[in-house]
Amino acid sequence: MFVLTIDQRGSRTHGDKVPHLLEVLDGVAAAVRFERSVGDEIQGVIEDPAAVVEVVARVLREREWYVGIGVGSVELPLPASSREGAGDAFIAARDAVDAAKKTGERVPLTVRSTLDSDWVKAAEAILVLVGDVVRRRSAAEWRVLDALNDAPGSAQKDIAIRLAITPQAVSKSIVRSGRQEEINGRRAAALVLGQAAAAQKVSAGR
Repeated sequence: MFVLTIDQRGSRTHGDKVPHLLEVLDGVAAAVRFERSVGDEIQGVIEDPAAVVEVVARVLREREWYVGIGVGSVELPLPASSREGAGDAFIAARDAVDAAKKTGERVPLTVRSTLDSDWVKAAEAILVLVGDVVRRRSAAEWRVLDALNDAPGSAQKDIAIRLAITPQAVSKSIVRSGRQEEINGRRAAALVLGQAAAAQKVSAGR
């Protein structure tokens, strides 16, 4: 199981962005939905590793949040609210978001578990790389990618017509955005997160 604790950066300067982020995360498959946990922080519980990666991509695009991912067990039955949750994954998520606040100018994301695991370290490494790709994109690149996501399967020339730019500009934006690298990185991150969760179950069962 995965617990994600996400805390706003510079809330005193930029105001409360929690309602906006909850809208951004609306629709993501969560075992316990994301909600404000305390202050400018939100928290949720996820079972699917691919959904964890989706949350990471959406949050890091916003560029105003620290992301902590805890891998481990959660006490069952799952609570209606993450504020009522307990278990190793919650403890690890708290440790992770605190560590994320110490990353400086690097991607503000860490992954933690209560048991030392190379899978957890590998998951963090891949997610940081994916996050770096996402955070480096320009507004023009996001405009093209959003248009592609809104119309799956559309030809680049059709996207160009819709955005009133040249097909060459569309192609360049796709390449510069690292779109394929993100897709590949997402798959790798989901795979490794799944292995990390499985390793935690094995260790806990010993």
